[in-house]
Amino acid sequence: MLNKIKAPKGANKRTKRVGRGESSGHGKTCCRGGKGQTARKGNSKPRLGFEGGQMPMFRRVPKRGFKNPFRTNYSVVNVSDLERVYKVGETVDRESLEKTGLLTVFLDGVKLCGDGELKKKLNVKLNAFTASAKSKVESAGGSVEVLPL
Repeated sequence: MLNKIKAPKGANKRTKRVGRGESSGHGKTCCRGGKGQTARKGNSKPRLGFEGGQMPMFRRVPKRGFKNPFRTNYSVVNVSDLERVYKVGETVDRESLEKTGLLTVFLDGVKLCGDGELKKKLNVKLNAFTASAKSKVESAGGSVEVLPL
């Protein structure tokens, strides 16, 4: 009968009534601990890197070097990977690398490096090549085409 249904024991909890004095069970500070910034309303957490007014670490540590905002970051594939995955006469480009699973992260372009050996004739169309990779593809009878970024 719907009029006799009750919530299970422990399901209904009284709301926390704060600011009602020491005998309320929540004490003088109303569950906010001691004084200071974290005891104030709306300021429970200062911004990331804030050290209480002390000079923060990212400003204390000396800055060195240079970060080039125009640098091109290449996703790298080795010649040995092409030897392992591709068949004779196939075309190697960005789409086929993605399809075969050799590349999962794509940056600004794809670069072929010359690590390993290549004995198959392949048509390679990528954004950049190392000198050794280019010579290995051409010595195997394949062709190399440099695509613009």
